[in-house]
Amino acid sequence: MAFPSSMIASVSVLVFMTFQLSYSIPFIVLHGIGDQCSNRGVKQFTELLSNYSGAEGYCFWRWNMGFLAKTVCDKVMEMNELKQGYNIVGLSQGNLIGRGVLEFCNGGPPVKNFISLGGPHAGTASVPLCGSGVLCIIADRLLKSEIYTDYVQAIPNYLEKCRFLPKLNNELPDERNSTYKERFISLQNLVLIMFEHDTVLIPKETAWFGYYPDGAFKPILPTQQTQLYVEDWIGLKTLDEAGRVKYISVPGNHLGISRSDMQKYVVPFLDGSASRKNSTEKDSNIRVRGVHC
Repeated sequence: MAFPSSMIASVSVLVFMTFQLSYSIPFIVLHGIGDQCSNRGVKQFTELLSNYSGAEGYCFWRWNMGFLAKTVCDKVMEMNELKQGYNIVGLSQGNLIGRGVLEFCNGGPPVKNFISLGGPHAGTASVPLCGSGVLCIIADRLLKSEIYTDYVQAIPNYLEKCRFLPKLNNELPDERNSTYKERFISLQNLVLIMFEHDTVLIPKETAWFGYYPDGAFKPILPTQQTQLYVEDWIGLKTLDEAGRVKYISVPGNHLGISRSDMQKYVVPFLDGSASRKNSTEKDSNIRVRGVHC
């Protein structure tokens, strides 16, 4: 016996609605230097985000920047769970890997939302987590002083010697790639979380793409005054003017995010309930040390 067309239509709508309600876009977590997916902090962070959002989360490892971007790209393309699209949650330097996947991955599934926690997007004028040894202390102090300004901040030398970040930020004048920009502005939301008392990222504003002027360590240029933004190298200005960049500041040191801040600023972009309002307000709840780079 044939079903009436009206009944078939009703069933089809019901199935579609059920699928829409039950399907959550999965996410991947990319951690920073010196961390592992099996480490308690990263593991707990990933599990909490899954529990809060109802979305499936996968932690990916890291190694060499350029090598890992290709590795993660290959892995993402192999996973059936990510075929319809996914979100990226980056921790510290893991954000650079995530952006490499977003910008360089040919034929990969679409990245919907990019949530960045303490990412050195414009670089960092320090030796992050080098350690407490004498050589690390000396190197870090030299980098933070003006003694090495010519070496650390000289743009021609930086563009010539540094391979990954200039490509990622589309800084090379003769090698600007419109595809990187197109992929970047395809994001539904870019969430940039800066930690107010960050002592690992120098300056902390690099988490918002802010940085020092060329050849100097002061003042710190706001995002909107950097060349990357003004000339729109990667589409940050385009994305921002469309209202799709969220600049968020939270209390604490590098990656010291509280559970309440996770629920307030990260989870809404994983479960689809993100508010459209511009949010820079602070959360004064008791802080739970969740992850370390």
